[in-house]
Amino acid sequence: MKRILFMLLLLTRCLSAQTYEPTWESVDKRPTPAWFSDAKFGIFIHWGTYSVPGYAPVLPGKLAYAEWYWHAMTNGKNDPKANEIEKGTWAFHQRVYGTDYPYQNFAQKFHAELFDPDHWADLFAYSGAKYVVLTSKHHEGFALWPSKEASATWGRPWNAVDTGPKRDVLGDLTDAVRRKGVRMGFYYSLYEWYNPLWLYDKPRYVREHMFPQFKDLVTHYKPSFIFSDGEWEMTSAEWHSPELLAWLYNESPVKDEVVVNDRWGSDTRHKHGGYWTTEYTAGMSGIEHPWEESRGMGFSYGYNRAERVQHYRTGRELVTILVDTVSRGGNLLLDIGPEADGTIPVIMEERLNQIGDWLKINGDAIYGTKPWKNTRQWSTGEVPKVEYNKEYSSAYDVTKLIEKSEPGKAVIEAFFTTKGNDLYAILPHWSGRSLLLKDVASAKAVSLLESTSPATLKFKVSKAGVAVDLPDLPEELRAQPAWVLKISQ
Repeated sequence: MKRILFMLLLLTRCLSAQTYEPTWESVDKRPTPAWFSDAKFGIFIHWGTYSVPGYAPVLPGKLAYAEWYWHAMTNGKNDPKANEIEKGTWAFHQRVYGTDYPYQNFAQKFHAELFDPDHWADLFAYSGAKYVVLTSKHHEGFALWPSKEASATWGRPWNAVDTGPKRDVLGDLTDAVRRKGVRMGFYYSLYEWYNPLWLYDKPRYVREHMFPQFKDLVTHYKPSFIFSDGEWEMTSAEWHSPELLAWLYNESPVKDEVVVNDRWGSDTRHKHGGYWTTEYTAGMSGIEHPWEESRGMGFSYGYNRAERVQHYRTGRELVTILVDTVSRGGNLLLDIGPEADGTIPVIMEERLNQIGDWLKINGDAIYGTKPWKNTRQWSTGEVPKVEYNKEYSSAYDVTKLIEKSEPGKAVIEAFFTTKGNDLYAILPHWSGRSLLLKDVASAKAVSLLESTSPATLKFKVSKAGVAVDLPDLPEELRAQPAWVLKISQ
């Protein structure tokens, strides 16, 4: 009888298991694993041979991605219509390395001699990030693990074990991050600018290079997260993306856990795949679909030696961006760009520590939360118009919306998140006097999040809302970038 019951249970499980067909109609039905929406904060890492020159021109009002160095210098050299960034990159390359110095030589200088994966993992864990996403390879095609496809199709040593660091830096970091209880994932570029097979025969590139390389990465390192990119050169049908995702969801060792994005073909962003992506924008609003905003601390993802301290976001600004993003239901994937020797720039370490200091006290208002009926409360005055749901680069800057700029203009007084029966009001300023939370209809208790236990605050409920008395802050909280009121309802 026990054997029969066991077989019936096994049969039931087999019948209930979802099998995905290699079509968008099928794979789009696969839900994004819940851990992603609860995590809220991740660390992006752009690190590769482009970290050796570590350069892009810094121009007013423009993003300049240092990881695009090879593409920029090539266009700056060969394209009469090259833009300022491309011309500037080529001029820099000629001046520093010489006209005849090929980009491929940077691989031999990518030594990573000071790379300490345990230190990186300690820093990421302290920052409060719940997942880490390393560039397994960028559009240059250089792989940070011993990918045989990389060296084979390039016809030269083109991975971190065959040249440069001479070690599996991806594997070493993966192990270190997981020892800290943080999830590990990878960025993976579908295409490679100058891969000979890509340039000669794109279908063969997909079949003989991209597919086996992608499966090797997933099978051996078991990522919880995959950030696909470089998809815009072909449609998802040409990339055979539904087929690849069906394998990922049906057969791969991470089929139940892995989270993917929406960059799987020129026809897929904000339409197919996993969560929606935005890049250096306001992010998204008014949607229930999972989404994530990614950005660097300055104007680049890869390390840019031309950036100065004034180009980096302050710790307060980065916390505000995180809070704003989470209040609208998104995740923030914040990028760092290590140097070629394997060190993380000190200013980036400092910023991550500052975020971690804040999350240690106030993380309850971030992790596992959902948007409230209002994402924010404005002061009296004219509310500025904000455009959301753009994929790439917008002028939106939430850090300017919390500061009084001119008379008659409204500023954000509070951001809101909610979890269970608790509402969180995250205040970018502490007035030291009464604050009216206008649309909050009820409250059983109001407290200020502190490092030990929440401090109970006085409040009064009326038709106008909940008025909370904001006392003088204890000295240890005065330097915080934001303060959290927990309203129990």
